[in-house]
Amino acid sequence: MVEQAVDGIRIEGLRKRYGSGDTAVDALRHVDMQVAPGEVVGLIGPSGSGKSTLLKCLGAVIEPSGGRMTLGGQAIYADGWRIPDLRSLRRDRIGFVFQAPYLIPFLDVTDNVALLPMLAGLPNGEARRRARELLEALDVAHRASAMPAQLSGGEQQRVSIARALVNRPPVILADEPTAPLDSERALAVIRILNQMARQFDTAIIVVTHDEKIIPTFRRIYHIRDGRTEEEAGEGRGFE
Repeated sequence: MVEQAVDGIRIEGLRKRYGSGDTAVDALRHVDMQVAPGEVVGLIGPSGSGKSTLLKCLGAVIEPSGGRMTLGGQAIYADGWRIPDLRSLRRDRIGFVFQAPYLIPFLDVTDNVALLPMLAGLPNGEARRRARELLEALDVAHRASAMPAQLSGGEQQRVSIARALVNRPPVILADEPTAPLDSERALAVIRILNQMARQFDTAIIVVTHDEKIIPTFRRIYHIRDGRTEEEAGEGRGFE
């Protein structure tokens, strides 16, 4: 039976312990977070605070040690996985944007974006149509036939955002997506994420150290010693 919860992202009392006995390390001690559909929040904290571990738990890459997670209204973890096929969960329900775009160098832009829905079983023509729509929305449709090496860094990151959105996931996890970009391009990427969150009703968490973009968030979660604290952000520039 599928348990229903609040749409978007909801985390309650999440814990992650590595090892056991005297050598055990508590990477996450008690994490509570909630991100609504259409919202972009920042996740910040010092090195070793648990950001990467939290993102891996949310992305179903590693298993938590306790607590509860719901994505898109569906309980995926409650003191154990509630989803039998984690590979399909990652492919269909969670979008990932990384610091590096990780585009496939021998596929053109359209096929880089269309590949995921093709793997999910969508007919090739429909997958490419969906890819072209996103490229248009992200203002890179004119590069649809280009190879990744022909793109600027900002264009590559826009294509990676299109790829994250193409299966219409309820959740996107963005790990340092602006780190390699200058101020203008970094702010453009965050503006795009906000626009896409609203347009596709997607909940987005952005893990960042980038001082250029922190003032853009309306809400911020600080993580320290494996625990989260919420605060209001400035939310500048995206009205």
